[in-house]
Amino acid sequence: MDVFGLLGNPVGHSLSPPLHEAAYDELGLEARYVTFEPKPEAIGAAIEGAKALGIAGLNVTIPFKQDVLECVEADELATRIGAVNTIDFTGSGPPTGHNTDAAGALRALRDHDVTLADARAVVVGAGGAGRAIAFGLADAGATVDVANRTESTAHDLADEVPNATGYGLDSLERIVADADVLVNATSVGMKEDATPVPPAHLHGDLAVLDAVYQPLETQLLQDAREAGATTVDGAWMLLYQGVEALELWTGRDAPVDAMNEALRSQL
Repeated sequence: MDVFGLLGNPVGHSLSPPLHEAAYDELGLEARYVTFEPKPEAIGAAIEGAKALGIAGLNVTIPFKQDVLECVEADELATRIGAVNTIDFTGSGPPTGHNTDAAGALRALRDHDVTLADARAVVVGAGGAGRAIAFGLADAGATVDVANRTESTAHDLADEVPNATGYGLDSLERIVADADVLVNATSVGMKEDATPVPPAHLHGDLAVLDAVYQPLETQLLQDAREAGATTVDGAWMLLYQGVEALELWTGRDAPVDAMNEALRSQL
């Protein structure tokens, strides 16, 4: 039996176990997905222990996505993003580190027929999710505007991302007006009736992805729908980052429909 799992602290409310175990059932794999909560100072030992125990793969979440970079051979994208959320132990060498957050966002958008090549994208938030999504959009051929509460942080990220420009939140009205894609990569709207983008800035030519998935329809997505925009809830991004990890670990095409049904049944 293969064992996969999630490293984080805390992980008690994670939706990853039902998401992945639905895939194992659908594919007929002898596998289980479990959660681990190592202490922050023990993350290196946790990775070594996982390898010694024959664990096949691990997802990584807060607060360890940066810490595990020192414990794995990170691929080029994860190195640029500066964070690892998926570790593969199946090779003969050291464990390899990957970041599927970027692919999760891109696949969520493409699943809703959003064209990314030559698009102008606005990413609100320059933290971990914002970094991953900004790099992913740029690699897909989009021009990226990063807007952040601390403008200097947006400039710092934009300096690293090809074809990107940094802004403060006071520039949102101007840059969203010319945008094709808008992504909220902040926690604004999580379990609250708040939005990072005033509704007057939204328009019908936008595709809007909100990385927040609780609630599924955030205030931002409600406002975007009323403006005639295409809306993509955060569960799609969560789904596809898990799909990417599963396909990396197993070499099999993920049963997306079964995974999506299992995920949304928990929300």
